[in-house]
Amino acid sequence: MKISSFYPVILTDQVLVTAAFYIEHFGFEKVFEADWYISLKRIENDMAFELAILDAAHPTIPEPYRTTVKGMIFNFEVDDVDAEYERLIQQAKLPLKLDIRSEEFGQRHFITSDPNGILLDIITVIPPTEAFSSQYVDNTWK
Repeated sequence: MKISSFYPVILTDQVLVTAAFYIEHFGFEKVFEADWYISLKRIENDMAFELAILDAAHPTIPEPYRTTVKGMIFNFEVDDVDAEYERLIQQAKLPLKLDIRSEEFGQRHFITSDPNGILLDIITVIPPTEAFSSQYVDNTWK
């Protein structure tokens, strides 16, 4: 199989609000907009990040699955998690779900959420403790 694209689609009853959130706080831009579906893209360093928002009641979704999203975490790896904490939590007043902290497994992070309750884990990779460094298969934390 050759994959040409892969991206999450948020099922929601707040299509416009959700799109506006990711545009305002994470720099996405609209590439397609209908009243039931919005496709977003962010290009950074020649990498494209995509996200779509879909009305959970839309008939393209099989009826048993026409529910809003639950139990999802989006990880955003960034260069400076402390600066993002200042921007998103201190200035923008997004909800704080887990305060900023450094983890032994090699992350400094905090968790906020979007309008749908999707958790957003904002992460900067840091060196893990010796106990965890051996668990990395290819030393990707370096």
